[in-house]
Order: sequence, then C-alpha cells, then structure tokens
Amino acid sequence: MKHNKYKLFLILLSGIALFLLYSTHLNNKLNPTGAPPYSEAEEEVPDTTPFSKFVNWKRPDGPAKVGIQIGHWKSNELPDELEKLRSSTGTSGGGKYEWEVNLEISKELVKLLETNGITTELLPATVPPEYWADVFISIHADGSLNRLTNGFKIATPWRDWSLKGSKAADFIEISYGKITNFPKDPKITRNMKGYYAFSWWKYEHAVHPMTTSLIIETGFLTNPYEQRILINKPELIARGIAEGLINYLDSENLLTKQDVQQ
Repeated sequence: MKHNKYKLFLILLSGIALFLLYSTHLNNKLNPTGAPPYSEAEEEVPDTTPFSKFVNWKRPDGPAKVGIQIGHWKSNELPDELEKLRSSTGTSGGGKYEWEVNLEISKELVKLLETNGITTELLPATVPPEYWADVFISIHADGSLNRLTNGFKIATPWRDWSLKGSKAADFIEISYGKITNFPKDPKITRNMKGYYAFSWWKYEHAVHPMTTSLIIETGFLTNPYEQRILINKPELIARGIAEGLINYLDSENLLTKQDVQQ
C-alpha cells in the first residue's frame, strides 16, 4: 500500500514538473524578453533630448502679452483629456462660487494691464494648445474648513523652463501683500506646483514650455475678512496683481515708458 502511494506521488510530482517546464517554454516563446507585451517600437519613443522642441526658441515679436486664466470658469467644458476635472468647481463663500469671484478679479486685471499697453487674453479652464504669453497667470481663491485660515500664495511649476517664474512671482508677492495687506501663506500645495495647465509634456491643452507661468490663490473665500475684500473689492485685488506684473514686464524690457502708467 505504501509502495503504491509512493508511485502515485512520483507520478504527480513528474506531472507538475512537466507542466512547469512547458509553461516556461511557452512563455519564453511568446514573450522572449520577459517584459510585458505591447511595448513601443523604437521609432515611437520620444526624442531623448528633452529640450529639442524649444532649445532654439525665440520670443515672438510684439507687445507684452499676459494670459489670465479664470480659475474653474467653464470647467464643465474641459476636453476629454481633462474630463476628470470637469466637476472641479473650487471653493465658495459669501454666496459666491469661486469662479464668479475669479471672473470679477480677472476682468479688473484686464483693464489695468491694457491701460499700460499690455495685450491680455482672458482664458477659461481650457487652455489653448501650447499656449504662449510672456506671463500666464491662473487666478484662484482658496478655501478651508477653518474660517480663521487666511493669506495668499503664489506658485510656479515644478519645472520652470522659462527660468523666470520665481522672478515674476517675487514681484507680485511684494505688490500684492502691500496693496491688499493680506499675509503671505507659506503652504504651497502640490496641486499648485503640479497644476494641469503647466503640464505641457502630458496634456495638449497646456502652456508652451517657454511661457512664464504662475498660479495665485488670492485669499481665503472662507475667511470672513478676506471674503469681503475678494467679493466687494475685486479692483483692489486686481491692482495688487497688476502692479507686480507690470514691474516684472518692465524689468524684462517689454514695456516702454509711454506704456507704464500704473
């Protein structure tokens, strides 16, 4: 009886070994590299030089240009590549949706910049493909469950290929803090640094890599004091941003003396 059990065990063991051997052979035949299937052909792999599309880039001729994105405005119209953001409506406060506050600030900002000879474009949540401007700035308002949380903050992309984002942000931080008297909030978020409109390597609808890009949280719509200023004095908020933008563009020699009126 024991002898028969031993023979049965050997037969079973041999069967398992043959199965494993055949499976390995079949896998090697179908997938000789051992890597998952559907890999890209060599000619489909992007150029290994990351700067190839803009290494010889030159600024287009023309007056200073600023693209002003109204945060969350028409987000329901975002293209399919950004469909996950279509329901992103931002914060709210004082009976206003964030996009409504952003819109009023942005319209005031256009007036101030154009008075100083700067070409402007108001943009919805959808950014035109490879959008270029001397500065792209996305206007937002912040929110928090803590009504005491306050302050403004400005962020540049994780990778700033224009190398001018920090300079532009510094100019705006100085003017914005001085004019609004809002404190600076040091807590820059990952969502700001990784803002979708900055991601030109991932999305078609994003800025051109040589666009100096910024996102500003103008204050907390959930803070009673800042809420009143954001809603009732959009021209003050816009002036804080405009003065910094004008000073930055002037430092880049993109404005004439006749342009600058402030």
